[in-house]
Amino acid sequence: MSEVFPLPGDYGQIRRATRADVVAIVRLLADVPLGQVRETFTDPLPESYYRAFEAIEADPNRFLAVVEQNGRIVGTFQLSFIPGLSHKGAWRVQLEAMHIEHTLRNQGLGRAVMQWIIEQARQRGCTLMQLSTDKSRPAAHRFYPRLGFISSHEGMRLKL
Repeated sequence: MSEVFPLPGDYGQIRRATRADVVAIVRLLADVPLGQVRETFTDPLPESYYRAFEAIEADPNRFLAVVEQNGRIVGTFQLSFIPGLSHKGAWRVQLEAMHIEHTLRNQGLGRAVMQWIIEQARQRGCTLMQLSTDKSRPAAHRFYPRLGFISSHEGMRLKL
């Protein structure tokens, strides 16, 4: 993938995140009630965020992105490209940490970003896209089905 991808219309652009973007990314992650509980948005940020960034950046099957409008970061997401034996040896893409700044929601930006993500997954040969969204996010539960996603599995988690 090249480094900068324009979105249609006036939605801005998507680009690969850099270390300098980590503060803005964590700000977006903490911009929702759930994120306020699970993230630590302090100055300075905990070093764990930077270690995670370095691990993501070093893995060719990971893509951490920011969405920019007029030089300002207004969205983020992470893609993980996963090979598997199931589904006839298919590659799948896992979407994680998709966040659009709350003041820009319901204006088409999220849809434009998702359409770009889906196209990138297809170009990379993925035959399945998966994501999970917390049960406390009803707006997300309305958003993803409008894009064709179906609730086909029951997710489970074990905190370690």
